[in-house]
Amino acid sequence: MTIVIPMKAGPDKRLKVAARLIREGKLVAFPTETVYGLGADALNEKAVRRIFEAKGRPADNPLIIHIAEREWLFELAREVPEVALKLGERFWPGPLTLVLPKREEVPDITTGGLDTVAVRMPAHPIALELIRLSGRPVAAPSANISGKPSPTEAGHVVDDFYGRIECIVDGGSTPIGVESTVLDLTGDVPLLLRPGGLPLEEIEKVVGRVEIHPAAKGIEADVAKAPGMKYKHYSPNAQVIVVEGSREAVQKRIDELVQEFRRKGLKVGVMATEEHEADAFFHLGKTAEEVARNIFRALRELDKAGVDVIIAEGIEEKGLGLAVMNRLRKAAGYRVIRVQG
Repeated sequence: MTIVIPMKAGPDKRLKVAARLIREGKLVAFPTETVYGLGADALNEKAVRRIFEAKGRPADNPLIIHIAEREWLFELAREVPEVALKLGERFWPGPLTLVLPKREEVPDITTGGLDTVAVRMPAHPIALELIRLSGRPVAAPSANISGKPSPTEAGHVVDDFYGRIECIVDGGSTPIGVESTVLDLTGDVPLLLRPGGLPLEEIEKVVGRVEIHPAAKGIEADVAKAPGMKYKHYSPNAQVIVVEGSREAVQKRIDELVQEFRRKGLKVGVMATEEHEADAFFHLGKTAEEVARNIFRALRELDKAGVDVIIAEGIEEKGLGLAVMNRLRKAAGYRVIRVQG
Protein backbone atom coordinates (compact mmCIF):
# COMPACT_ATOMS: atom_id res chain seq x y z
CA MET A 1 0.00 0.00 0.00
CA THR A 2 1.35 3.40 -0.99
CA ILE A 3 0.25 6.58 0.78
CA VAL A 4 -0.12 9.55 -1.58
CA ILE A 5 0.02 12.90 0.25
CA PRO A 6 -1.20 15.87 -1.83
CA MET A 7 -0.04 19.26 -0.59
CA LYS A 8 0.85 22.79 -1.51
CA ALA A 9 4.42 24.00 -2.00
CA GLY A 10 5.01 24.97 1.64
CA PRO A 11 5.44 23.19 5.00
CA ASP A 12 2.53 20.93 5.91
CA LYS A 13 1.83 18.90 9.05
CA ARG A 14 1.15 15.86 6.86
CA LEU A 15 4.86 15.81 6.09
CA LYS A 16 5.41 14.46 9.61
CA VAL A 17 3.99 11.15 8.39
CA ALA A 18 6.48 11.02 5.51
CA ALA A 19 9.35 12.07 7.81
CA ARG A 20 8.48 9.29 10.25
CA LEU A 21 8.58 6.78 7.42
CA ILE A 22 12.09 7.99 6.46
CA ARG A 23 13.25 7.48 10.06
CA GLU A 24 11.73 3.97 10.01
CA GLY A 25 13.78 2.99 6.97
CA LYS A 26 10.94 3.26 4.47
CA LEU A 27 10.96 4.80 0.97
CA VAL A 28 9.35 8.18 0.31
CA ALA A 29 9.14 9.91 -3.08
CA PHE A 30 9.05 13.70 -2.88
CA PRO A 31 9.41 16.75 -5.14
CA THR A 32 12.57 18.79 -5.44
CA GLU A 33 13.13 21.82 -7.64
CA THR A 34 14.75 19.52 -10.24
CA VAL A 35 12.82 16.22 -10.42
CA TYR A 36 11.05 13.93 -7.94
CA GLY A 37 13.42 11.97 -5.70
CA LEU A 38 13.05 8.49 -4.21
CA GLY A 39 14.26 9.05 -0.67
CA ALA A 40 15.58 6.95 2.19
CA ASP A 41 17.80 7.49 5.23
CA ALA A 42 21.25 7.82 3.63
CA LEU A 43 22.98 6.28 6.67
CA ASN A 44 20.66 3.24 6.87
CA GLU A 45 22.20 0.53 4.67
CA LYS A 46 19.04 -1.58 4.58
CA ALA A 47 16.89 1.38 3.55
CA VAL A 48 19.35 2.46 0.85
CA ARG A 49 19.49 -1.06 -0.52
CA ARG A 50 15.73 -0.89 -1.02
CA ILE A 51 16.22 2.15 -3.30
CA PHE A 52 18.49 0.12 -5.56
CA GLU A 53 16.07 -2.81 -5.53
CA ALA A 54 13.00 -0.68 -6.25
CA LYS A 55 14.65 1.16 -9.13
CA GLY A 56 16.58 -1.79 -10.54
CA ARG A 57 19.63 0.44 -10.24
CA PRO A 58 23.20 -0.89 -10.67
CA ALA A 59 25.00 -1.07 -7.32
CA ASP A 60 28.00 0.96 -8.55
CA ASN A 61 25.82 3.95 -9.50
CA PRO A 62 26.21 6.34 -6.51
CA LEU A 63 23.34 8.21 -4.87
CA ILE A 64 23.15 11.91 -4.06
CA ILE A 65 22.57 12.73 -0.39
CA HIS A 66 20.17 15.61 0.31
CA ILE A 67 20.62 17.77 3.40
CA ALA A 68 18.52 20.49 5.05
CA GLU A 69 21.31 22.58 6.63
CA ARG A 70 24.77 23.45 5.29
CA GLU A 71 26.33 22.29 8.55
CA TRP A 72 25.23 18.71 7.78
CA LEU A 73 27.85 18.63 5.03
CA PHE A 74 30.59 18.26 7.66
CA GLU A 75 28.90 15.10 8.98
CA LEU A 76 29.15 13.47 5.54
CA ALA A 77 32.37 14.80 4.00
CA ARG A 78 35.84 14.12 5.43
CA GLU A 79 37.26 17.26 3.83
CA VAL A 80 35.36 20.42 2.93
CA PRO A 81 37.58 22.83 0.97
CA GLU A 82 37.05 26.57 0.87
CA VAL A 83 35.66 26.34 -2.66
CA ALA A 84 32.87 24.07 -1.41
CA LEU A 85 31.91 26.58 1.27
CA LYS A 86 31.96 29.35 -1.30
CA LEU A 87 29.72 27.43 -3.68
CA GLY A 88 27.37 26.37 -0.90
CA GLU A 89 27.00 29.94 0.27
CA ARG A 90 26.18 31.10 -3.25
CA PHE A 91 24.04 28.26 -4.60
CA TRP A 92 22.52 26.34 -1.68
CA PRO A 93 19.71 25.67 -1.40
CA GLY A 94 19.66 24.93 -5.12
CA PRO A 95 20.36 22.45 -7.94
CA LEU A 96 24.08 21.97 -7.28
CA THR A 97 25.63 18.70 -6.05
CA LEU A 98 29.18 18.70 -4.67
CA VAL A 99 31.39 15.60 -4.70
CA LEU A 100 33.84 15.42 -1.78
CA PRO A 101 35.85 12.80 0.16
CA LYS A 102 33.41 10.86 2.35
CA ARG A 103 33.41 10.08 6.04
CA GLU A 104 33.45 6.46 7.18
CA GLU A 105 29.96 6.93 8.63
CA VAL A 106 28.51 7.08 5.12
CA PRO A 107 27.78 3.50 3.98
CA ASP A 108 29.56 2.26 0.87
CA ILE A 109 26.22 1.26 -0.66
CA THR A 110 25.14 4.91 -0.65
CA THR A 111 28.25 6.02 -2.54
CA GLY A 112 28.40 3.11 -4.97
CA GLY A 113 31.55 1.82 -3.28
CA LEU A 114 33.44 5.06 -3.90
CA ASP A 115 35.48 6.98 -1.33
CA THR A 116 33.62 10.15 -2.28
CA VAL A 117 30.16 11.40 -1.38
CA ALA A 118 27.78 13.54 -3.46
CA VAL A 119 25.78 16.08 -1.45
CA ARG A 120 23.26 18.79 -2.22
CA MET A 121 20.75 20.99 -0.40
CA PRO A 122 17.51 21.15 -2.42
CA ALA A 123 15.61 24.41 -2.84
CA HIS A 124 12.08 22.99 -2.91
CA PRO A 125 10.28 23.88 0.35
CA ILE A 126 8.63 20.45 0.61
CA ALA A 127 11.96 18.66 0.22
CA LEU A 128 13.70 20.88 2.77
CA GLU A 129 10.92 20.52 5.33
CA LEU A 130 10.73 16.75 4.88
CA ILE A 131 14.48 16.38 5.44
CA ARG A 132 14.40 18.71 8.47
CA LEU A 133 11.50 16.83 10.02
CA SER A 134 13.17 13.47 9.46
CA GLY A 135 16.40 14.73 11.02
CA ARG A 136 18.29 12.48 8.63
CA PRO A 137 20.37 13.07 5.48
CA VAL A 138 18.26 11.62 2.68
CA ALA A 139 19.68 9.64 -0.24
CA ALA A 140 17.41 10.35 -3.19
CA PRO A 141 18.01 9.43 -6.82
CA SER A 142 15.27 10.31 -9.30
CA ALA A 143 12.02 8.47 -8.53
CA ASN A 144 11.83 6.44 -11.74
CA ILE A 145 12.62 2.91 -12.86
CA SER A 146 16.34 2.90 -13.66
CA GLY A 147 17.02 3.94 -17.25
CA LYS A 148 13.58 5.47 -17.83
CA PRO A 149 12.69 9.19 -18.12
CA SER A 150 12.93 11.05 -14.82
CA PRO A 151 9.70 12.09 -13.05
CA THR A 152 8.65 15.73 -12.97
CA GLU A 153 5.12 15.10 -11.66
CA ALA A 154 3.77 12.88 -8.90
CA GLY A 155 1.77 10.99 -11.54
CA HIS A 156 5.02 9.82 -13.11
CA VAL A 157 6.06 8.35 -9.75
CA VAL A 158 2.67 6.69 -9.35
CA ASP A 159 3.12 5.08 -12.78
CA ASP A 160 6.48 3.61 -11.77
CA PHE A 161 6.17 2.86 -8.06
CA TYR A 162 2.58 2.76 -6.77
CA GLY A 163 2.25 -0.27 -4.50
CA ARG A 164 6.04 -0.72 -4.36
CA ILE A 165 7.05 2.11 -1.99
CA GLU A 166 5.49 3.43 1.22
CA CYS A 167 4.75 7.06 0.37
CA ILE A 168 4.53 9.61 -2.47
CA VAL A 169 4.37 13.31 -1.59
CA ASP A 170 2.57 15.16 -4.39
CA GLY A 171 3.92 18.70 -4.68
CA GLY A 172 2.87 19.36 -8.27
CA SER A 173 5.20 19.81 -11.23
CA THR A 174 8.88 20.41 -10.53
CA PRO A 175 10.02 23.88 -11.65
CA ILE A 176 13.38 23.07 -13.30
CA GLY A 177 12.76 19.65 -14.81
CA VAL A 178 16.32 18.27 -15.10
CA GLU A 179 18.49 16.90 -12.32
CA SER A 180 21.10 18.86 -10.39
CA THR A 181 24.49 19.88 -11.72
CA VAL A 182 27.22 17.66 -10.26
CA LEU A 183 30.65 19.17 -9.54
CA ASP A 184 33.64 17.12 -8.35
CA LEU A 185 35.82 19.10 -5.91
CA THR A 186 38.32 16.35 -5.09
CA GLY A 187 40.94 17.53 -7.61
CA ASP A 188 42.93 20.72 -8.07
CA VAL A 189 40.36 22.13 -10.52
CA PRO A 190 36.57 21.73 -10.18
CA LEU A 191 35.32 19.06 -12.59
CA LEU A 192 31.83 19.04 -14.08
CA LEU A 193 30.57 15.46 -13.94
CA ARG A 194 26.96 16.12 -14.97
CA PRO A 195 25.36 19.29 -16.35
CA GLY A 196 22.05 20.10 -14.71
CA GLY A 197 19.74 22.69 -13.26
CA LEU A 198 22.54 25.14 -12.43
CA PRO A 199 24.25 26.34 -15.64
CA LEU A 200 28.01 25.91 -15.89
CA GLU A 201 28.36 29.60 -16.72
CA GLU A 202 26.98 30.54 -13.27
CA ILE A 203 29.47 28.27 -11.50
CA GLU A 204 32.40 29.69 -13.45
CA LYS A 205 31.48 33.20 -12.27
CA VAL A 206 32.23 32.01 -8.72
CA VAL A 207 35.15 29.57 -9.09
CA GLY A 208 36.73 30.45 -12.43
CA ARG A 209 37.80 27.64 -14.74
CA VAL A 210 35.90 24.36 -14.56
CA GLU A 211 37.04 21.24 -16.38
CA ILE A 212 34.35 19.20 -18.15
CA HIS A 213 34.28 15.41 -17.89
CA PRO A 214 33.58 13.70 -21.26
CA ALA A 215 30.44 12.15 -19.71
CA ALA A 216 28.98 15.64 -19.28
CA LYS A 217 29.07 15.94 -23.07
CA GLY A 218 27.40 12.59 -23.56
CA ILE A 219 30.28 10.08 -23.57
CA GLU A 220 29.77 7.09 -21.27
CA ALA A 221 32.24 6.87 -18.37
CA ASP A 222 34.07 3.74 -17.16
CA VAL A 223 33.48 4.65 -13.50
CA ALA A 224 30.32 6.42 -12.33
CA LYS A 225 31.48 9.14 -9.92
CA ALA A 226 28.01 10.67 -10.17
CA PRO A 227 24.57 9.53 -11.36
CA GLY A 228 24.01 9.60 -15.11
CA MET A 229 27.65 9.03 -16.10
CA LYS A 230 27.85 5.33 -16.92
CA TYR A 231 24.54 3.68 -17.67
CA LYS A 232 21.64 4.11 -20.08
CA HIS A 233 19.41 6.87 -18.80
CA TYR A 234 16.18 8.75 -19.45
CA SER A 235 15.00 6.38 -22.21
CA PRO A 236 11.34 5.71 -23.08
CA ASN A 237 10.19 2.48 -24.73
CA ALA A 238 10.13 4.11 -28.16
CA GLN A 239 13.31 4.61 -30.16
CA VAL A 240 14.58 8.19 -29.81
CA ILE A 241 16.50 10.11 -32.48
CA VAL A 242 17.95 13.57 -31.84
CA VAL A 243 18.38 16.00 -34.72
CA GLU A 244 21.01 18.70 -34.16
CA GLY A 245 22.19 21.64 -36.26
CA SER A 246 20.96 25.01 -37.47
CA ARG A 247 17.33 25.70 -36.59
CA GLU A 248 15.96 25.79 -40.15
CA ALA A 249 17.86 22.69 -41.25
CA VAL A 250 16.75 20.79 -38.14
CA GLN A 251 13.06 21.59 -38.69
CA LYS A 252 13.30 20.46 -42.33
CA ARG A 253 15.08 17.21 -41.42
CA ILE A 254 12.49 16.41 -38.75
CA ASP A 255 9.69 16.63 -41.34
CA GLU A 256 11.66 14.40 -43.71
CA LEU A 257 12.23 11.80 -41.01
CA VAL A 258 8.55 11.74 -40.08
CA GLN A 259 7.66 10.88 -43.66
CA GLU A 260 10.44 8.30 -43.97
CA PHE A 261 9.32 6.42 -40.87
CA ARG A 262 5.65 6.66 -41.79
CA ARG A 263 6.38 5.06 -45.16
CA LYS A 264 7.81 2.14 -43.19
CA GLY A 265 4.51 1.83 -41.34
CA LEU A 266 5.83 3.24 -38.06
CA LYS A 267 3.97 5.60 -35.72
CA VAL A 268 6.05 8.74 -35.17
CA GLY A 269 6.16 11.26 -32.33
CA VAL A 270 7.94 14.60 -32.43
CA MET A 271 9.13 16.79 -29.56
CA ALA A 272 10.27 20.20 -30.78
CA THR A 273 10.11 23.96 -30.34
CA GLU A 274 8.03 24.39 -33.50
CA GLU A 275 4.89 22.62 -34.71
CA HIS A 276 5.30 19.49 -36.85
CA GLU A 277 2.80 17.13 -38.42
CA ALA A 278 3.21 13.72 -36.80
CA ASP A 279 1.18 10.96 -35.17
CA ALA A 280 1.85 12.65 -31.83
CA PHE A 281 3.46 16.02 -31.12
CA PHE A 282 4.75 17.69 -27.95
CA HIS A 283 5.64 21.38 -27.98
CA LEU A 284 8.77 21.83 -25.84
CA GLY A 285 8.56 25.62 -25.56
CA LYS A 286 10.83 28.31 -26.94
CA THR A 287 13.53 28.84 -24.29
CA ALA A 288 16.09 26.43 -22.83
CA GLU A 289 14.33 26.78 -19.47
CA GLU A 290 11.00 25.69 -20.97
CA VAL A 291 12.61 22.81 -22.85
CA ALA A 292 14.35 21.59 -19.68
CA ARG A 293 11.06 21.70 -17.80
CA ASN A 294 9.31 19.67 -20.50
CA ILE A 295 11.68 17.05 -21.93
CA PHE A 296 10.97 14.21 -19.49
CA ARG A 297 7.23 14.85 -19.60
CA ALA A 298 7.42 14.84 -23.40
CA LEU A 299 9.24 11.50 -23.49
CA ARG A 300 6.70 9.93 -21.14
CA GLU A 301 3.63 11.33 -22.92
CA LEU A 302 4.83 10.35 -26.39
CA ASP A 303 5.52 6.86 -25.05
CA LYS A 304 1.96 6.70 -23.71
CA ALA A 305 0.72 7.75 -27.17
CA GLY A 306 2.15 4.48 -28.43
CA VAL A 307 4.62 5.83 -30.95
CA ASP A 308 7.39 3.63 -32.31
CA VAL A 309 9.88 6.44 -32.89
CA ILE A 310 10.39 9.80 -31.16
CA ILE A 311 12.22 12.51 -33.08
CA ALA A 312 13.63 15.18 -30.75
CA GLU A 313 14.92 18.61 -31.71
CA GLY A 314 18.35 19.47 -30.34
CA ILE A 315 19.00 22.92 -28.93
CA GLU A 316 22.06 25.12 -28.40
CA GLU A 317 24.36 24.00 -25.57
CA LYS A 318 24.27 27.25 -23.62
CA GLY A 319 22.87 27.70 -20.12
CA LEU A 320 20.43 24.87 -19.41
CA GLY A 321 20.87 23.76 -23.02
CA LEU A 322 23.97 21.76 -21.99
CA ALA A 323 21.89 19.74 -19.52
CA VAL A 324 19.06 19.32 -22.04
CA MET A 325 21.38 17.92 -24.70
CA ASN A 326 23.09 15.62 -22.18
CA ARG A 327 19.67 14.12 -21.35
CA LEU A 328 18.43 13.91 -24.94
CA ARG A 329 21.58 12.21 -26.25
CA LYS A 330 21.43 9.64 -23.46
CA ALA A 331 17.70 9.08 -24.02
CA ALA A 332 18.50 8.43 -27.68
CA GLY A 333 21.32 6.03 -26.89
CA TYR A 334 23.50 8.52 -28.80
CA ARG A 335 21.46 8.14 -32.01
CA VAL A 336 22.11 11.67 -33.26
CA ILE A 337 21.65 13.16 -36.72
CA ARG A 338 23.64 16.33 -37.35
CA VAL A 339 22.51 18.51 -40.24
CA GLN A 340 24.14 21.48 -41.95
CA GLY A 341 22.55 24.59 -43.40
